[in-house]
Amino acid sequence: MSSTKAVDKGSAADAVVADEPLWLAAYTTPRHEKRIAEYLTEREVEHFLPLYSSRRRWKDGSKVTIELPLFPGYIFVRVRRRQRVKVLETPGVVRLVGSSHEPSALPEHEIETLRAGLPAVKAEPHAYLVAGDRVRIKNGPLSGMEGIMVRKKELHIVLTLNQISQSIAVHVDAFDVEPVEGEADQARD
Repeated sequence: MSSTKAVDKGSAADAVVADEPLWLAAYTTPRHEKRIAEYLTEREVEHFLPLYSSRRRWKDGSKVTIELPLFPGYIFVRVRRRQRVKVLETPGVVRLVGSSHEPSALPEHEIETLRAGLPAVKAEPHAYLVAGDRVRIKNGPLSGMEGIMVRKKELHIVLTLNQISQSIAVHVDAFDVEPVEGEADQARD
């Protein structure tokens, strides 16, 4: 018995069959993300390591601003199926996120929206959340991204990349978000 599935043009399934490059999340050894990005550059592997600025105070009382990974323990790579080995052989890369047989492709629009929009907003890591009201950012550089509303007074939206169970918090204007229909009611049940 054979079954036929209709697949949308440009979907991850089409890309796997056509061996087009896909965005994948690589799980890394702790605190080695920047060095891994250097290795990937040397190996000519397209990658994305979003960073944020953090102000720290050292023991001697001095204050410094450092760049830290927005998604600690992860780096995003865009590779074809045959290039995965090149990523897995990179020192510090533990594995590609997904099942034991196949890594999970990240939606291209999410990565491209993050790449284009993050420089224009203040973002920081946030604890992974499951429950809460889902909202969609409707205006601004992160337009179209969905997340969970954390606070109403000073609006913080938690954007989640489910494939890697990681979230970031962004500050947005209340007029720039709208509820995701049907999701908010289900999350409360």
